[in-house]
Amino acid sequence: MIRFMAMTDMTDTSGFYRRLTPVRDFARLAGWEGYAPVPDDWVVGTSDIAGSSQAVAAGRYKTVNLVGAAVIAAQINAHEGMDFPFIFGGDGAGFAVPPGWAARSAEALAAVRVWAREEFAMELRIGMVPVAEIRAAGFDVKVARFQISKGADYAMFAGGGLSWAETQVKAGAYGLTQAPPGTQPDLSGLSCRWSHMRSQHGTVLSLVILPGRGVAEDAFAGFLREVVAVADRLDRSGHPARETGPGADWPPAGATLEAHAQRRGQSVGRARRKVLFESLMAWLLIRTGWKIGGFDARHYRRTVGANADFRKFDDGLKMTLDCDPATEERLRSLLEKGQRDGLARFGLYRQDEAMMTCIVPSMLTDDHFHFVDGAAGGYTEAARQIKDAP
Repeated sequence: MIRFMAMTDMTDTSGFYRRLTPVRDFARLAGWEGYAPVPDDWVVGTSDIAGSSQAVAAGRYKTVNLVGAAVIAAQINAHEGMDFPFIFGGDGAGFAVPPGWAARSAEALAAVRVWAREEFAMELRIGMVPVAEIRAAGFDVKVARFQISKGADYAMFAGGGLSWAETQVKAGAYGLTQAPPGTQPDLSGLSCRWSHMRSQHGTVLSLVILPGRGVAEDAFAGFLREVVAVADRLDRSGHPARETGPGADWPPAGATLEAHAQRRGQSVGRARRKVLFESLMAWLLIRTGWKIGGFDARHYRRTVGANADFRKFDDGLKMTLDCDPATEERLRSLLEKGQRDGLARFGLYRQDEAMMTCIVPSMLTDDHFHFVDGAAGGYTEAARQIKDAP
């Protein structure tokens, strides 16, 4: 098991991510523009749910997404809102932190593993890997900031290092000390109150595109630019949420799940009643347009849609697109050709709806995070197609 200690020398790299200039053009990121190498003394954290495909088959994908997002929520709260790069992967998450943060990152990760096991009987595989060791293995960890809206930006990862670290952790390396039973992570802000987003144009596509074996970085980047160019022809680049934001029904389908995240020692029933009351107030404000105490529910709903991470670079490309049939066929043909040419490996999963899991530190500001995935398997099923390919 790995134990982490704060750095004691005078070199401080903790401001690395905060100083990165955000990139506003998603297509630029496909060519690896705007990325910077994560400092050598940083540490990468990874997590994924063992048996996530079986959970999806059992209809528990909303729970899978909640557990994946919980990893990020616990990290945000452990570091008191300080900037650091993280990425949501559907059935898990990845992040990178400076050395002085590593100990509390490890504690937060271990707490989420206990919580996932005790609340949902899900086994979270977690670990933290020094960036220097990733580079010694021949991979890199590079990060960019994608400015998705005025209020939010998301980290994009390249270099293959995050994927390599996840593979090592799945194999049992770089494990963390077990937290005691009953340990509760701080999951403040984690919620799943929005309705599923039904396709308006044909189908919701979840795509996972990884580099072909041994392909040159520039060749893979050129292929990704082609894929992004096709997706950009879709209405709003395939964004699954309407411009007014996602739907809001009452009672929300995720109320019980959110109660498991927010109960902090109280009963699930009591926590659920609180979630239902808060969501009822928000639902009424959205329907009526009334504003209370500076909170504009309709502005908040629009901002949720604007902040949603429906596409990302995660040592490859992941997208959840509301796609018309003709564009779906163009994408499929392009991906199949790229796979035949050895440029890429891909998984593509079709469903009727997308869904959203959220981290909202405050409803009065616009810097909240919203993780989009397909509602019936999404990234987990798309990634499984790659794994199961010959």
